[in-house]
Amino acid sequence: MFTKYKIRHYNFKLLIMVITLAVIGIFAVGSAEPSLQNRQIGGFLLGVVLMLVLSLFDYSVLLNLYWVMYVVNIGLLLAVIFLGEDANGAQRWLKIAGIQFQPSELAKILIILFLAQFIQKHYRQFNTFKMIFLCCALFAVPTALVLKQPDLSTTIVLCLVFVTIMFTAGIHYKVILGVLAVVIPVAIIFVYLVMQPDQKILSNYQKGRITDFLNKEESVNGGGYQQYYSEMAIGSGQLYGKGYKNNEISSVKNADFIAEQQTDFIFAVIGEEFGFIGTVTVIVLLLLISLECLLVSHRAKDVAGKLIAAGVGVQLGMQGFINIGVVTYILPNTGLPLPFVSYGLTSLVCSFIEIGFVLNVGLQCKEK
Repeated sequence: MFTKYKIRHYNFKLLIMVITLAVIGIFAVGSAEPSLQNRQIGGFLLGVVLMLVLSLFDYSVLLNLYWVMYVVNIGLLLAVIFLGEDANGAQRWLKIAGIQFQPSELAKILIILFLAQFIQKHYRQFNTFKMIFLCCALFAVPTALVLKQPDLSTTIVLCLVFVTIMFTAGIHYKVILGVLAVVIPVAIIFVYLVMQPDQKILSNYQKGRITDFLNKEESVNGGGYQQYYSEMAIGSGQLYGKGYKNNEISSVKNADFIAEQQTDFIFAVIGEEFGFIGTVTVIVLLLLISLECLLVSHRAKDVAGKLIAAGVGVQLGMQGFINIGVVTYILPNTGLPLPFVSYGLTSLVCSFIEIGFVLNVGLQCKEK
């Protein structure tokens, strides 16, 4: 379980980058909503402890429970549908023993761990039709439950992670070409159908977000107002920002033009208060964390370790890209938190857990 490792193999670089990004998040949340800063600090401390413990715990041992992980994941996602707490038209929260959390955040790491071990167990048959079908089917069940909540943004991230895992595992290029030949025309048809007035594929609020994005000027006083003002906040920060917890009347944050700015739109707070330097710092840290995970994947000792590190790297990187894309108004509003930065204890702790697994994969990497 706990193995003797060489300290020189510990990825302190990744550890420092993750902690630095999370500390930036603590300060940003404290400015956006001071009453929540202590809770964010509590989530940070819990996350760091779990990350450090898991980084020293042999991931190969935990992966033996991959079917247990899968069943627990399905159970929690089903519980959300039947027993979950409703908020803003979505049912994504579950309360157990007085603790409220978001199972879809936990599903990200559980799906990665399950697929990593499942593919490793059947790696010799990986490029067979049976194995590819099984991987797709086993992935589709929890993902469909996440979509049911509804949580389209998390579903998109999970699909990107799945594609990454399959590609990293070495799926044959003929399969990739075959999938693209089907997916591209289906995607075109999907977009066409979604834009029809009487479509039943997306809910009204999901279609509304796409419509608001395509009609930015008309949606300023409607569904697109948050993105409009977040873009304004980032621009007003200029190079150095207006200062941490500033009292300027012209501050978008102080005027409460952005609802729930401590969560999905925390990047706007950073842009306004720390300017271009602050936003670039966050972007660079996210990019470096994602790349470092991919480097760990390249050096992993086995297939499972390779898939875990690659899956986590892409998940954190793509989630960060989508969040920042929404806040800067280059993508439709999706409702994804910024990893390690946004307020949300489930997201924060789960992100630390993911990095804990990557750190352990790195500790057991092949010698150069």
